[in-house]
Amino acid sequence: MARPLVPPGPLADAGRRAAEHRAWYFYDWANSGFVTTTGAVLFGPYLTAIAETAACGQPGTPEEPCRGTLDVLGIPVAAGSVAPYAVTFATLLSAGLLPIVGAIADRTSRKRHMLAGFAWAGAASAASMFLVAGSNWVLGIVLMFAASLFLGASLVVNDAILCEIAAESERDQVSSRGWALGYLGGGLLLAANLVLVTVLPFGLSRADAVRASLLAAGIWWGLWTLVPFRGLRDRPPVAAVATGPQQGLLGAAFGQLRQTLRHARSYPQTLRFLIAYLFYNDGIQTVIYAASIYGSRQLGLAESTLIAAILVVQFVAFAGALLLGRVAGRAGSKRTILAALILWTLVVSAAFFLPVRQVVPFLVLACAIGIVLGGSQALSRSLFSLLIPRGKEGEYFSLYQAAERGTSWFGTLAFGLVFQLTGSYRNAILVLIMFFVVGFVLLSRVDVERGIEKAGNEVPAVLRT
Repeated sequence: MARPLVPPGPLADAGRRAAEHRAWYFYDWANSGFVTTTGAVLFGPYLTAIAETAACGQPGTPEEPCRGTLDVLGIPVAAGSVAPYAVTFATLLSAGLLPIVGAIADRTSRKRHMLAGFAWAGAASAASMFLVAGSNWVLGIVLMFAASLFLGASLVVNDAILCEIAAESERDQVSSRGWALGYLGGGLLLAANLVLVTVLPFGLSRADAVRASLLAAGIWWGLWTLVPFRGLRDRPPVAAVATGPQQGLLGAAFGQLRQTLRHARSYPQTLRFLIAYLFYNDGIQTVIYAASIYGSRQLGLAESTLIAAILVVQFVAFAGALLLGRVAGRAGSKRTILAALILWTLVVSAAFFLPVRQVVPFLVLACAIGIVLGGSQALSRSLFSLLIPRGKEGEYFSLYQAAERGTSWFGTLAFGLVFQLTGSYRNAILVLIMFFVVGFVLLSRVDVERGIEKAGNEVPAVLRT
């Protein structure tokens, strides 16, 4: 039996509203297990080994790298480049599809069903990575594409739900707690999987241990999605464009999206924030990507140290997201993000001076990254939610996700070009300061109060000048 719809906006009863918040937190917990274990740590190297086996008969080593190529749609591609190229194309493809997902989400009263449907499809794809073995790199790419697309679609819907369940004054806290729980869940599953991969119990080979970890990440994602699916409530759409008799849901969604894009210029503060976010978030994502390369190639650190640093970042980011959420409750999210960007600049500057083969300074820097990582991302999500016109949450969050995915290669491109030109990862890491400085300048020029009022939302007291 279907649940009855509740009125638009947060539930009036404080206890029921808090319960719905807790249910929403657990989607960050659910998908972060996949993002951390599969996306950030295990699947890229594993898929590379599978591709090298297909091209060279066995995975390459630093002493004897695989120089073979694979035929990808008639194009010869180096086996070692298959995984990063696949991630890049999946990211760009999702950037084009997500705005349609957001437009549909704004027109439906079944957002929790959309969230769960995308999540379970992504979880099934992630769990099926267990089947990738031998030289079957094509299956690996297909499953990675599917999991990435479904993850992005689910995040659009999840972010839109935040605007339904939390009042404007609550969003910094709710978003920060969700992000913190995501880092905690992702860190716990990653720690368990790394023990499995490094200790190799039950007589497993390393490849089998990796496959078991990929399966566990998919199951984790799917099972924990039951919590938001059961705990969230359905609400009718707000301010959706009327559906014509011959139009259908998809046609109406396209019509609504076209209308939103035409009128986006009416919200200049929202667009300014989005541009600022693209710059500093690109810096954040590149630091995450480049940290292990910098640690291993420039600083000469062992794999065990890099694994320890990953876990340190995960668990410190849990506390950091909560800490910056509390700071935002007193200083406001914009000021807190600006302060975090200053800290990011100092962190990257300090990384330039790290000594070679010194473990402690590297782990200290990992702690500093963890403190600002979760909080800056969580507060960006909640601040953007205040700048979105009512009834357009799915569309604008789809633009938020799509723009992030469509431009997230700028930082890695700059990092790679500087290394190619100078031969030094120290110089390459230093260029990332530019992304945080530009993001800081652009964000400082956003009139948050005016943007919130223009969007028709209530300005939280802490943000009033």
